[in-house]
Amino acid sequence: CQLFGYVGIEAVLDQMKIKTMKTGFEFNIMVVGQSGLGKSTMVNTLFKSKVSRKSSQPEQEERIPKTVQLQSITHVIEEKGVKMKLTVTDTPGFGDQINNENCWDPIIKYINEQYERYLREEILITRKRKIPDTRVHGCVYFVPPTGHWLRPLDLEFMRRLSKIVNVVPVIAKADTLTLEERAEFKQRIQEDLKTHAISVYPQEDFDQDPEDRALNDRIREKIPFAVVGADQEHQVNGKRVLGRKTKWGIIEVENPAHCEFPLLRDLLIRSHLQDLKDITHNVHYESYRVRRLNES
Repeated sequence: CQLFGYVGIEAVLDQMKIKTMKTGFEFNIMVVGQSGLGKSTMVNTLFKSKVSRKSSQPEQEERIPKTVQLQSITHVIEEKGVKMKLTVTDTPGFGDQINNENCWDPIIKYINEQYERYLREEILITRKRKIPDTRVHGCVYFVPPTGHWLRPLDLEFMRRLSKIVNVVPVIAKADTLTLEERAEFKQRIQEDLKTHAISVYPQEDFDQDPEDRALNDRIREKIPFAVVGADQEHQVNGKRVLGRKTKWGIIEVENPAHCEFPLLRDLLIRSHLQDLKDITHNVHYESYRVRRLNES
């Protein structure tokens, strides 16, 4: 319908922005991988602050946990007046044992528990105006930089978890591979995922229009992202940059020529954060809700 004058419909966007800035956002991220792959460092690099636990305390002897012990830490971080309640869930001990049979069970249990907690709040007769959201919106899976094929453990984990959460695979410590090895390893991982019908985020089934599909196709070509994490700053050409210092120079974390960390950050925060939350609510949580209500 064509309007004959200014009505002010566009002001709805400003109203939504003001309201959202007052209430803030919630974002819950999980990192999974073996010890020593830089999970905590990567999360600190993503949000440019100390938001993740340290893998071990220097004064204590480091011991591998007998089972996967999930640890969640919540922070409120603020940027330009926008507040975000960030929860980081770490999984120390995943894949560290000699026998890793069913080591994904505690992780699957934790994710389903968060769905259950949300469902219980939702079906109450008198509900809260805003239900606290502890559901995992994205799971970053760290693949060891072996340069070979995916391990059976990696394949089985991603196969099981891609059905209940958004899984984003990354090649950890990518600076240990040459550019040729990195490209070949990526190709092999993509083939493995296709062969075993593992659907990682962004899933092709949920592309809503041609524009989304074109953007997501470009992202899918790059997955898994080859990343390097660093939470120390160094001086490069008169600028302070995040990076890792080596004998031959500095690996700049935010330089696309050095690693694909900027692509991971853009996906998780700058371009797809709301989409991760929407797919969690409309697809993964919805399938859990339907299953639970059918059972009862």
